[in-house]
Amino acid sequence: MRTEVLAAAALAVPFVLGALAAPAPVDADVAFAFADPEILESSGLVVGERYAVTVNDSGDEARIFTVDVATGETVGVTRWEGEARDVEALAPASENEVWVGDIGDNLEARDSVRVTRVPFGAGDRTVAGVGYDLTFPGGARDAEALLSDPVTGRLYVVSKHVLGGTIYAAPEVLDAERPNRLVEVGEAPGLITDAAFFPDGRHVVMRNYGQGILFAVDADGWRELGTFALPPQQQGEGIAVSPDGWIHLSSEGAEAEVLRIELPDDLATEVPRPTTDADADAPARSAADDTTLRPERDPWPWVLGSIFAVLAMVVLVRSLRPR
Repeated sequence: MRTEVLAAAALAVPFVLGALAAPAPVDADVAFAFADPEILESSGLVVGERYAVTVNDSGDEARIFTVDVATGETVGVTRWEGEARDVEALAPASENEVWVGDIGDNLEARDSVRVTRVPFGAGDRTVAGVGYDLTFPGGARDAEALLSDPVTGRLYVVSKHVLGGTIYAAPEVLDAERPNRLVEVGEAPGLITDAAFFPDGRHVVMRNYGQGILFAVDADGWRELGTFALPPQQQGEGIAVSPDGWIHLSSEGAEAEVLRIELPDDLATEVPRPTTDADADAPARSAADDTTLRPERDPWPWVLGSIFAVLAMVVLVRSLRPR
């Protein structure tokens, strides 16, 4: 029994080392927190200059929440006619509309999923909503990420799977009368819970529960440029890029905070950030002053990891030695 315990401990060491060696997450500011007790499972997110829009995960009615980004208070609820089966995502549609992605399918049993164009803003309303059915090539897929190209308006869906997902493009012009067949255009990492375009229309950021992934989108397809660790959240399922280029992260949970982050330095150079009046008036910041995006790594995890690795090897060798 002692030998088996020692061997099991030795085998567990690589997982410990992996956790210790994981990159430090980018620092985050709290942009606001959802004040509405009806927002319990924020699963999709769109952030504008004045308002943010979110939607609850599956199980809620067909509605979206318009939230004041200055206070976190809900200022409007839009309901649309029809059934909401498993709403998982939002994407910008216009200055006062969003695409609602009813694209979740945990059992991969749906013949089609649905996106609906819904207005948002202050005040409560009920609308018909213009909906479009989407079908995946090769059969049903579970998905939680919907994004819209800010230049062309084309929609994309990213499937969610443990071992890696697929990026699908919708037709450039959607047909409300018949199913719209999605086309595979790229590969995605595992367990993607949301994604969003940057304002330039040439870069995309995706997320899973602990990692952000930056993509370039051009004539050569979808190319992964790098990854970075996200700040801890209860169950991070939303990501949005505001018009000024800030990345926002939402999470499930009551009164959940929406975090605001920037790309780490090595990836930030890949994406041109829109210039605002506030940026023009702000003093220039040198790389030496920039401690927000790339926190200094503590060397002790590496030291302790090395010690554990040596001890594990000794234990493993001794446990396997003939007696």
